[in-house]
Order: sequence, then C-alpha cells, then structure tokens
Amino acid sequence: MRNYIQEGKHITVTAAAIASSGDGVLVGSLFGIACGDAAIGDDLDLATVGVFDMPKLSTAVFAVGDPVYWDDAESIVTDDDNEGGNSRVGIAVTTAANPSASVNVRLDG
Repeated sequence: MRNYIQEGKHITVTAAAIASSGDGVLVGSLFGIACGDAAIGDDLDLATVGVFDMPKLSTAVFAVGDPVYWDDAESIVTDDDNEGGNSRVGIAVTTAANPSASVNVRLDG
C-alpha cells in the first residue's frame, strides 16, 4: 500500500507532562502506556495495544469484559465514565474487587 505508515502499536507523542515508564498517558482521545521516561516536551513512545496491569480506584469493581475508563485527574482507571468525562481506554481481562489496587486491562488501541 502506498499510504501505509505503521502498525500503530506504538505512537510517538510530545510529552505534555512528566511521564515514567508504565504510566497511563492521555493525549486528546489517544490513550497509551508510556514505554519510557520523558520530561515535558520530550518525545514519548506510547504502547496503544496490549494488556497492562493498571492502578485502579480501590472501590471500582470489574468483571472480565467490563469497560475500563481513565480518570486523567487521578491517573487511575475506574468503572465510571463520569458522565462522559472519563475516556474509555479498554476492557478488563481479570476480575477486580472492592478494595483492590489494580486490574489487567486490554487497551482499545
């Protein structure tokens, strides 16, 4: 294909905030997991597909297949879309009870 660019499994963005490897990063509607550390203004590679163990709101409850939303203000995933204020980033691939610290999430990509 003449117009093919890349698979899109990793996207390079400009870091708008300090990021550490493994952090969730939301840029507009694009969500990914930081592949390394970055200072503000640095290039930052984001993994946009795959399954990641992500920090969650301790009271959030997930069953396998439940939608997962990103709370950008708290830098955690939650089960609440906050009336559209939180971005959907994937689906839970493990169960997570109240209370617990994390859930495995397959990113929507």
